[in-house]
Amino acid sequence: MAELARVCSARGEVVLRRRGDGALELRVNGVFVMDDQETSSEELLASTALEAVRHPDRVLVGGLGLGYTVRALLANSRLGQVIVAEIEPDVVSWMRSGLVPSILDDPRVGVVVDDVRAVVTDLPDASVDAILLDVDNGPDFLVYNENSAIYSSGFLTTCRSKLRPGGVLTVWSSSASAALETAVGSVFGTCAVKPVPVDLQGRPELYYVYQGSS
Repeated sequence: MAELARVCSARGEVVLRRRGDGALELRVNGVFVMDDQETSSEELLASTALEAVRHPDRVLVGGLGLGYTVRALLANSRLGQVIVAEIEPDVVSWMRSGLVPSILDDPRVGVVVDDVRAVVTDLPDASVDAILLDVDNGPDFLVYNENSAIYSSGFLTTCRSKLRPGGVLTVWSSSASAALETAVGSVFGTCAVKPVPVDLQGRPELYYVYQGSS
């Protein structure tokens, strides 16, 4: 195990390291967040949004991480612009420096270093085609407790107000959450839930994508 970078922010400790199996791994407050070996759920988060939107001219992603959600979006030639909200400036710096393989040189990408709640709130109403939230491990296993507000019906209602007609919200979670399904359903009328089988360092697990459409 080789530690590549470590920073302590107002939200705790963020560590980037290279595991013995060669995978690049991100941990926050000692909790595994993601690696570059198992990225299928990030790819599904992106493809679910793109499949639901006819013209994805402007998309917002909450959470940069190692960049795989954004990378999957950029692989689709229909994508116009993607705004990335990332609260940790060092995570952005690691990618800009090449410590993490970068997707930030793509002219379709713009990064805002701020809390996703503030970024979404500041958007004009009906101004984006999709909002993708991959900010924490989900409402039932939070890395940072204040992120609980992201999964509330209040913030989800704000997200809906920023979507254009036919727009979509997709939310990533590391576990099934009845509360999240209920919150998305209460705001959007219905909530589609997609389980994603993943291989987590040799252990089979299920991650989840929750979807609401305007």
